[in-house]
Amino acid sequence: MCAAPAVFYGGKITKLFKLADRLYKLPPYLFARLDELKQAEAAKGADIIDLGVGDPDLSTPAPIINKLKQAAADAVNHKYPSYQGMLCFRQAAARWCNKRFGIQMDAVTEVLSLIGSKEGIAHIPLAYVNQGDVVLTPSPGYPVYSASTILAGGQVVEMPLLAENSFLPDFDTISADILNRAKLMFINYPNNPTSAVADADFFKQAIALAHKYNFIICHDAAYSEMAFDGYRPASIFEYEGAKDVAIEFHSLSKTFNMTGWRIGFAVGNKDIIAGLGKVKTNIDSGIFQAVQYAGIEALDNQQTQVDKAIAVYQERRDVLADGLRALGLCLEKPKATFYIWIQTPSGFDSAGFTTHILQNTGIVTTPGVGFGKYGEGYIRMALTVDVALMCEALDRLKKIL
Repeated sequence: MCAAPAVFYGGKITKLFKLADRLYKLPPYLFARLDELKQAEAAKGADIIDLGVGDPDLSTPAPIINKLKQAAADAVNHKYPSYQGMLCFRQAAARWCNKRFGIQMDAVTEVLSLIGSKEGIAHIPLAYVNQGDVVLTPSPGYPVYSASTILAGGQVVEMPLLAENSFLPDFDTISADILNRAKLMFINYPNNPTSAVADADFFKQAIALAHKYNFIICHDAAYSEMAFDGYRPASIFEYEGAKDVAIEFHSLSKTFNMTGWRIGFAVGNKDIIAGLGKVKTNIDSGIFQAVQYAGIEALDNQQTQVDKAIAVYQERRDVLADGLRALGLCLEKPKATFYIWIQTPSGFDSAGFTTHILQNTGIVTTPGVGFGKYGEGYIRMALTVDVALMCEALDRLKKIL
């Protein structure tokens, strides 16, 4: 291999450093690329309506903010926090799981605090995946599942999420050879980006498969609280045998409008939790304790605010979904998440359609292919602007569709 070239800078010779090979295997991070395109159009003077990244526009409830202020003023919280998270935060997470799903979690051994669920998802392959081990990931799916696998040296094997299977992986199509080599399987319901939901049979089948082939199920439940029309998504731990093989990731980001706060937690099998915790103790120093106290306030006392937010998103869902259908686009009205998954019209691939929309209307959407090759043929829109802006977006789209 050729050595990195040298260049002159400020009268000195400077080496250009080559990135580690693993970084060249990563695709560009989808949302960073979206940001670039959005900024380019804004620089041209476009009036941007952002239906791209799923970042809530609703404010964090005031009691959570006030709890942060109070805790941040206490010098006790200015020191390094516990690596596992304060026990009182983990106890709050366990209480919430029991109240919400009727499941029992030991706050000491079966709950781990996370600097947002993304951090835990990104680190768990480091705990369990050796060079060449298989990790089963959904496609389309959250890009971090595959990126973290690549960084850990694992082999990504995609599970197609297809409309004919209600955007659930068809486990019968996965070969026994692949299943025998699998260390982790990522699943995510309610699903980002498709908004699909899973029933009891799906979870039971996944658990049985993990028992048979001895792999870990990583269930990303970030959208468990964002559901409409009375639908209540399940935890995998509501089903027998899950605690033997599974870990579940929860986020306060979408539920309590706390995306920038970076706080979440994982629950599940104590040995799986311990493995993830061992990675974290060597990489990070935990969550600022004041943020953990704010998290306790959210988990214990803010369900009313969650219900109000869901009502807002349900109204937006109805306006946008009905409006897009009236314009001739094909989609299912989602039962959960704050995303709408839309088929691209004839003559467009997903990247081409998102670019067409952005350049001609100033509306930011997300190409399905950015979530994996089986996302091709779809775009995603997020319910993260108010109804007035949604109506404006529909008016703009009407001119080009």
